[in-house]
Amino acid sequence: MNRILATALTEFRIALRNRWVAIAIALMAVFALVLSAAGSAPTGDLGVDRLSVTVASLTSLAVYLVPLVALLMSFDAVAGEVERGTLPLLLTYPGTRAEILLGKLIAHLGVLTLAVVIGYGLAAVAAFWEDPEAAAGLPALLRLTWTSVLLGATFLGAGYALSSLSRRPSGAAGLAIGLWLGAVVLYDLGLLAAVVADDGGWFTTDLFPFALLANPADAFRLFNLAASEASAAAAGVAGAATSIPLWQSALSVLLWPLAALAAATLAFRKVTP
Repeated sequence: MNRILATALTEFRIALRNRWVAIAIALMAVFALVLSAAGSAPTGDLGVDRLSVTVASLTSLAVYLVPLVALLMSFDAVAGEVERGTLPLLLTYPGTRAEILLGKLIAHLGVLTLAVVIGYGLAAVAAFWEDPEAAAGLPALLRLTWTSVLLGATFLGAGYALSSLSRRPSGAAGLAIGLWLGAVVLYDLGLLAAVVADDGGWFTTDLFPFALLANPADAFRLFNLAASEASAAAAGVAGAATSIPLWQSALSVLLWPLAALAAATLAFRKVTP
């Protein structure tokens, strides 16, 4: 544990020096406040408090922004060490490769958690400022916070795996952007196209729910919107999957970070100094 925490402290200092802490906090705070202001319009029509509607808007923000920030922080975690020639020195320290990855994960996840808490906290303050009944949306906000952290952990692990496989920061950056586009943007577009082409057939009724759970971003969105009183404010793929039980999306959200970290550990073990 001491070796893991030592690695985490070093990585957190590097993140501070590279301005990742400030960048992540600024991104989450700005977009959360903007969505909080823009998402207040439908509260009267939906009959729910402003914070619940804000949480529905923040869910859409987190699906795009949290994976992007996580990948940007993690894509050179291994490839950067290889290019700078510091990986052989790092591997001479007492500790396994899994411990090194865990230390990096704790540091990067700490940065992401700090950004998420500050961003969502500012949105909550804005909601309470406008609506005294906003306390009803606090459980949804807490649920969104811890699931956002798990979503970030999933893409941090994926970023480590890509960084280990590419061994060069430029290649890892390209793979990270490709993963973000594929998992967050193109995956849903492909599912929507398949649903339209299927026209209520086997894919829509049987395979579509499992296809959503197979994507960590969609599982995150399904879990938060299905448990939210303001889910009527959401649209798209998440709104079409009302038949998926809540426990299934919750299980997917919990398992994806473990699977991503396992894949990263296996990929890192194959990296030679």
